[in-house]
Amino acid sequence: MKNLFLAILFVLPITLSAQKAKDTIRVFYLGGQSNMEGFGYNKDLPKELNKEFKDVYIFHGNSAIDGDTSGGLGYWSVLKPGHGIGFQTDGKTNKYSDRFGIELSFAKRMQELYPNDKIALIKYSRNGSSIDSLAASSFGSWEADFNGKNGINQYDHYLKTIKNALNVKDINNDGKEDVLVPAGILWMQGESDADKTEEIALRYYYNLKRLMDLMRASLLTDDLPVVIGKISDSFNDADGLVWDYGDLVTYAQEKFAKTDGKAAIVRTTKYYKYSDKWHYDSAGFIDFGEQFAKELHKLMTK
Repeated sequence: MKNLFLAILFVLPITLSAQKAKDTIRVFYLGGQSNMEGFGYNKDLPKELNKEFKDVYIFHGNSAIDGDTSGGLGYWSVLKPGHGIGFQTDGKTNKYSDRFGIELSFAKRMQELYPNDKIALIKYSRNGSSIDSLAASSFGSWEADFNGKNGINQYDHYLKTIKNALNVKDINNDGKEDVLVPAGILWMQGESDADKTEEIALRYYYNLKRLMDLMRASLLTDDLPVVIGKISDSFNDADGLVWDYGDLVTYAQEKFAKTDGKAAIVRTTKYYKYSDKWHYDSAGFIDFGEQFAKELHKLMTK
Protein backbone atom coordinates (compact mmCIF):
# COMPACT_ATOMS: atom_id res chain seq x y z
CA MET A 1 0.00 0.00 0.00
CA LYS A 2 2.86 2.31 0.89
CA ASN A 3 4.53 1.59 -2.47
CA LEU A 4 1.29 2.35 -4.29
CA PHE A 5 0.99 5.68 -2.43
CA LEU A 6 4.56 6.60 -3.36
CA ALA A 7 3.91 5.66 -6.99
CA ILE A 8 0.87 7.94 -7.05
CA LEU A 9 2.88 10.79 -5.56
CA PHE A 10 5.54 10.27 -8.24
CA VAL A 11 3.12 10.10 -11.18
CA LEU A 12 0.88 13.00 -10.07
CA PRO A 13 3.41 15.84 -10.68
CA ILE A 14 4.21 14.42 -14.10
CA THR A 15 0.51 14.27 -14.98
CA LEU A 16 -0.11 17.81 -13.74
CA SER A 17 2.95 19.02 -15.64
CA ALA A 18 1.67 17.42 -18.85
CA GLN A 19 -1.71 19.04 -18.35
CA LYS A 20 -0.09 22.46 -17.97
CA ALA A 21 2.33 22.02 -20.87
CA LYS A 22 1.75 24.44 -23.73
CA ASP A 23 3.03 24.75 -27.28
CA THR A 24 4.45 28.09 -28.38
CA ILE A 25 3.82 28.63 -32.09
CA ARG A 26 5.06 31.44 -34.34
CA VAL A 27 2.19 33.10 -36.23
CA PHE A 28 2.53 34.99 -39.52
CA TYR A 29 -0.22 37.00 -41.19
CA LEU A 30 -0.49 36.96 -45.01
CA GLY A 31 -2.63 39.71 -46.51
CA GLY A 32 -3.29 41.92 -49.51
CA GLN A 33 -4.89 41.45 -52.90
CA SER A 34 -4.67 38.97 -55.77
CA ASN A 35 -0.92 38.39 -55.88
CA MET A 36 -1.21 37.43 -52.22
CA GLU A 37 -4.27 35.28 -52.88
CA GLY A 38 -2.13 33.34 -55.35
CA PHE A 39 -2.45 32.45 -59.03
CA GLY A 40 0.16 29.69 -59.22
CA TYR A 41 -1.07 26.33 -60.51
CA ASN A 42 -0.79 23.31 -58.21
CA LYS A 43 0.16 21.15 -61.20
CA ASP A 44 3.38 23.16 -61.50
CA LEU A 45 4.50 22.53 -57.91
CA PRO A 46 7.71 20.57 -57.31
CA LYS A 47 7.45 17.49 -55.12
CA GLU A 48 8.84 19.22 -52.02
CA LEU A 49 5.97 21.73 -52.08
CA ASN A 50 3.17 19.48 -53.31
CA LYS A 51 2.41 17.90 -49.94
CA GLU A 52 0.97 18.39 -46.48
CA PHE A 53 3.40 20.29 -44.26
CA LYS A 54 4.04 18.67 -40.90
CA ASP A 55 3.88 21.19 -38.02
CA VAL A 56 2.61 24.00 -40.26
CA TYR A 57 -0.98 25.08 -39.77
CA ILE A 58 -3.09 27.64 -41.62
CA PHE A 59 -6.25 29.55 -40.85
CA HIS A 60 -7.44 30.88 -44.20
CA GLY A 61 -10.22 33.39 -43.71
CA ASN A 62 -12.96 33.24 -46.31
CA SER A 63 -12.49 36.03 -48.85
CA ALA A 64 -15.60 38.17 -49.39
CA ILE A 65 -16.71 41.50 -50.78
CA ASP A 66 -17.48 44.42 -48.50
CA GLY A 67 -20.72 43.86 -46.61
CA ASP A 68 -20.67 40.06 -46.86
CA THR A 69 -20.92 38.48 -43.41
CA SER A 70 -19.09 35.30 -44.54
CA GLY A 71 -15.76 37.15 -44.71
CA GLY A 72 -13.24 35.83 -42.20
CA LEU A 73 -14.87 32.47 -41.54
CA GLY A 74 -12.40 29.60 -41.34
CA TYR A 75 -10.73 26.94 -39.23
CA TRP A 76 -7.22 25.67 -38.56
CA SER A 77 -5.91 22.93 -40.83
CA VAL A 78 -2.59 21.47 -41.91
CA LEU A 79 -1.03 23.48 -44.74
CA LYS A 80 -1.22 21.93 -48.20
CA PRO A 81 -1.73 23.16 -51.79
CA GLY A 82 -5.04 24.76 -52.71
CA HIS A 83 -4.95 28.04 -50.77
CA GLY A 84 -4.77 30.18 -53.91
CA ILE A 85 -7.51 32.01 -55.78
CA GLY A 86 -10.76 30.05 -55.65
CA PHE A 87 -10.27 28.77 -52.10
CA GLN A 88 -13.48 28.96 -50.07
CA THR A 89 -14.60 27.96 -46.60
CA ASP A 90 -17.73 28.17 -44.47
CA GLY A 91 -15.74 27.75 -41.27
CA LYS A 92 -16.41 24.01 -41.14
CA THR A 93 -15.34 22.68 -44.53
CA ASN A 94 -12.60 23.93 -46.85
CA LYS A 95 -13.03 23.94 -50.61
CA TYR A 96 -9.49 23.83 -51.96
CA SER A 97 -8.63 25.33 -55.32
CA ASP A 98 -6.18 24.28 -58.04
CA ARG A 99 -4.00 27.33 -57.23
CA PHE A 100 -1.40 28.37 -54.67
CA GLY A 101 0.22 31.54 -53.38
CA ILE A 102 3.34 32.33 -51.37
CA GLU A 103 2.33 30.21 -48.38
CA LEU A 104 3.96 26.93 -49.48
CA SER A 105 7.48 28.10 -50.29
CA PHE A 106 7.37 30.58 -47.39
CA ALA A 107 6.53 27.79 -44.96
CA LYS A 108 9.20 25.50 -46.38
CA ARG A 109 11.91 28.14 -45.98
CA MET A 110 10.78 29.11 -42.48
CA GLN A 111 10.91 25.47 -41.44
CA GLU A 112 14.48 25.32 -42.71
CA LEU A 113 15.34 28.45 -40.72
CA TYR A 114 13.51 27.31 -37.56
CA PRO A 115 13.55 23.49 -37.71
CA ASN A 116 12.46 23.00 -34.10
CA ASP A 117 9.44 25.30 -34.25
CA LYS A 118 5.81 24.84 -35.16
CA ILE A 119 4.54 27.48 -37.58
CA ALA A 120 1.08 28.96 -38.06
CA LEU A 121 -0.18 31.08 -40.94
CA ILE A 122 -3.24 33.31 -40.88
CA LYS A 123 -4.27 34.33 -44.37
CA TYR A 124 -6.89 36.79 -45.51
CA SER A 125 -6.65 38.53 -48.88
CA ARG A 126 -9.07 39.87 -51.44
CA ASN A 127 -8.67 39.95 -55.21
CA GLY A 128 -8.73 43.53 -56.56
CA SER A 129 -9.01 45.20 -53.17
CA SER A 130 -7.52 48.64 -52.49
CA ILE A 131 -6.64 50.45 -49.29
CA ASP A 132 -8.11 53.75 -50.43
CA SER A 133 -11.91 53.65 -50.32
CA LEU A 134 -12.14 55.77 -53.50
CA ALA A 135 -10.42 52.96 -55.40
CA ALA A 136 -12.53 50.17 -53.93
CA SER A 137 -14.87 49.69 -56.90
CA SER A 138 -16.73 46.39 -56.40
CA PHE A 139 -13.70 44.61 -54.90
CA GLY A 140 -13.48 46.20 -51.47
CA SER A 141 -11.43 48.59 -49.33
CA TRP A 142 -9.02 48.07 -46.42
CA GLU A 143 -9.64 51.60 -45.08
CA ALA A 144 -10.59 50.98 -41.45
CA ASP A 145 -13.04 53.90 -41.28
CA PHE A 146 -14.75 53.14 -44.58
CA ASN A 147 -18.38 52.30 -43.94
CA GLY A 148 -18.65 50.14 -47.03
CA LYS A 149 -21.78 48.08 -47.51
CA ASN A 150 -23.59 47.25 -44.26
CA GLY A 151 -20.68 48.85 -42.41
CA ILE A 152 -18.35 45.94 -43.26
CA ASN A 153 -15.13 46.37 -45.25
CA GLN A 154 -11.94 44.38 -45.87
CA TYR A 155 -10.35 45.52 -42.62
CA ASP A 156 -13.40 44.17 -40.79
CA HIS A 157 -12.95 40.84 -42.60
CA TYR A 158 -9.30 40.89 -41.50
CA LEU A 159 -10.26 41.54 -37.86
CA LYS A 160 -12.81 38.74 -37.97
CA THR A 161 -10.21 36.37 -39.43
CA ILE A 162 -7.70 37.26 -36.70
CA LYS A 163 -10.28 36.96 -33.94
CA ASN A 164 -11.55 33.60 -35.17
CA ALA A 165 -8.02 32.25 -35.57
CA LEU A 166 -6.62 33.42 -32.24
CA ASN A 167 -9.68 32.31 -30.25
CA VAL A 168 -8.76 28.67 -30.91
CA LYS A 169 -6.73 27.34 -27.98
CA ASP A 170 -5.49 24.10 -29.57
CA ILE A 171 -4.97 24.64 -33.28
CA ASN A 172 -3.42 21.23 -33.97
CA ASN A 173 -5.75 19.20 -31.73
CA ASP A 174 -2.94 17.54 -29.80
CA GLY A 175 -4.53 18.14 -26.41
CA LYS A 176 -2.09 20.89 -25.41
CA GLU A 177 -2.97 24.56 -25.26
CA ASP A 178 -1.18 26.62 -27.90
CA VAL A 179 0.37 30.02 -27.26
CA LEU A 180 0.22 31.82 -30.61
CA VAL A 181 2.92 34.47 -30.84
CA PRO A 182 2.63 37.01 -33.70
CA ALA A 183 5.95 36.99 -35.56
CA GLY A 184 5.37 38.96 -38.76
CA ILE A 185 3.09 40.50 -41.37
CA LEU A 186 3.49 39.74 -45.08
CA TRP A 187 1.69 42.27 -47.28
CA MET A 188 1.29 42.17 -51.06
CA GLN A 189 -1.04 44.85 -52.35
CA GLY A 190 -1.11 48.23 -54.08
CA GLU A 191 -1.99 47.47 -57.67
CA SER A 192 -5.59 48.61 -57.20
CA ASP A 193 -4.40 51.90 -55.68
CA ALA A 194 -2.13 52.42 -58.70
CA ASP A 195 -4.57 52.24 -61.61
CA LYS A 196 -7.22 54.86 -60.77
CA THR A 197 -5.99 58.44 -60.28
CA GLU A 198 -2.80 60.25 -59.35
CA GLU A 199 -4.46 61.57 -56.18
CA ILE A 200 -5.23 58.05 -54.92
CA ALA A 201 -1.71 56.82 -55.69
CA LEU A 202 -0.21 59.82 -53.88
CA ARG A 203 -2.08 58.84 -50.71
CA TYR A 204 -0.67 55.33 -50.71
CA TYR A 205 2.18 55.92 -48.26
CA TYR A 206 -0.16 57.39 -45.64
CA ASN A 207 -2.75 54.65 -46.23
CA LEU A 208 -0.16 51.86 -46.06
CA LYS A 209 1.50 53.18 -42.91
CA ARG A 210 -1.80 53.64 -41.12
CA LEU A 211 -3.02 50.16 -42.08
CA MET A 212 0.21 48.48 -40.95
CA ASP A 213 0.08 50.40 -37.66
CA LEU A 214 -3.51 49.25 -37.13
CA MET A 215 -2.64 45.65 -37.94
CA ARG A 216 0.28 45.72 -35.54
CA ALA A 217 -1.99 47.12 -32.85
CA SER A 218 -4.61 44.43 -33.50
CA LEU A 219 -1.87 41.82 -32.99
CA LEU A 220 -0.69 43.63 -29.83
CA THR A 221 2.85 44.11 -31.10
CA ASP A 222 3.97 47.66 -31.98
CA ASP A 223 7.26 46.63 -33.57
CA LEU A 224 5.96 43.54 -35.36
CA PRO A 225 8.11 42.94 -38.49
CA VAL A 226 6.41 43.81 -41.78
CA VAL A 227 7.58 42.70 -45.22
CA ILE A 228 6.06 44.42 -48.25
CA GLY A 229 5.94 42.87 -51.70
CA LYS A 230 6.78 45.54 -54.26
CA ILE A 231 4.22 45.75 -57.05
CA SER A 232 5.47 45.35 -60.61
CA ASP A 233 4.05 45.74 -64.10
CA SER A 234 3.70 43.30 -66.98
CA PHE A 235 3.54 46.24 -69.45
CA ASN A 236 0.82 44.25 -71.21
CA ASP A 237 -1.59 47.09 -71.82
CA ALA A 238 -2.59 49.38 -74.68
CA ASP A 239 -0.58 52.30 -73.28
CA GLY A 240 2.23 50.04 -72.07
CA LEU A 241 1.39 50.23 -68.35
CA VAL A 242 -1.17 48.13 -66.52
CA TRP A 243 -0.76 50.25 -63.38
CA ASP A 244 -0.74 53.83 -64.71
CA TYR A 245 0.43 55.33 -61.40
CA GLY A 246 2.51 52.36 -60.29
CA ASP A 247 5.67 54.45 -59.85
CA LEU A 248 3.95 56.52 -57.17
CA VAL A 249 2.85 53.41 -55.27
CA THR A 250 6.26 51.71 -55.49
CA TYR A 251 7.86 54.95 -54.25
CA ALA A 252 5.51 54.85 -51.26
CA GLN A 253 6.35 51.19 -50.61
CA GLU A 254 10.08 51.94 -50.71
CA LYS A 255 9.56 54.91 -48.39
CA PHE A 256 7.70 52.75 -45.89
CA ALA A 257 10.41 50.08 -45.94
CA LYS A 258 13.12 52.71 -45.50
CA THR A 259 11.52 54.79 -42.75
CA ASP A 260 9.89 52.08 -40.64
CA GLY A 261 12.44 50.51 -38.31
CA LYS A 262 10.91 47.04 -38.57
CA ALA A 263 10.00 46.80 -42.26
CA ALA A 264 11.55 45.36 -45.39
CA ILE A 265 10.59 45.01 -49.05
CA VAL A 266 10.81 42.24 -51.66
CA ARG A 267 11.99 43.67 -54.99
CA THR A 268 12.46 40.51 -57.04
CA THR A 269 8.89 40.84 -58.38
CA LYS A 270 10.17 42.94 -61.28
CA TYR A 271 11.87 39.82 -62.69
CA TYR A 272 8.83 37.53 -62.53
CA LYS A 273 6.95 36.31 -65.57
CA TYR A 274 3.17 36.53 -65.76
CA SER A 275 0.32 34.09 -66.30
CA ASP A 276 -1.85 37.02 -67.43
CA LYS A 277 -1.44 40.82 -67.46
CA TRP A 278 -1.97 41.12 -63.69
CA HIS A 279 -0.59 38.01 -61.99
CA TYR A 280 2.74 36.21 -61.64
CA ASP A 281 3.28 32.71 -62.96
CA SER A 282 3.84 29.62 -60.80
CA ALA A 283 7.62 30.02 -60.66
CA GLY A 284 7.16 33.61 -59.56
CA PHE A 285 4.96 32.66 -56.61
CA ILE A 286 7.43 30.00 -55.48
CA ASP A 287 10.31 32.46 -55.47
CA PHE A 288 8.11 35.15 -53.92
CA GLY A 289 7.45 33.03 -50.84
CA GLU A 290 11.14 32.29 -50.44
CA GLN A 291 11.99 35.99 -50.69
CA PHE A 292 9.37 36.89 -48.10
CA ALA A 293 10.95 34.35 -45.72
CA LYS A 294 14.43 35.69 -46.42
CA GLU A 295 13.50 39.30 -45.67
CA LEU A 296 11.40 38.43 -42.64
CA HIS A 297 14.21 36.36 -41.15
CA LYS A 298 16.52 39.37 -41.40
CA LEU A 299 14.02 41.48 -39.47
CA MET A 300 13.43 38.79 -36.85
CA THR A 301 17.16 38.55 -36.14
CA LYS A 302 17.83 42.29 -36.37
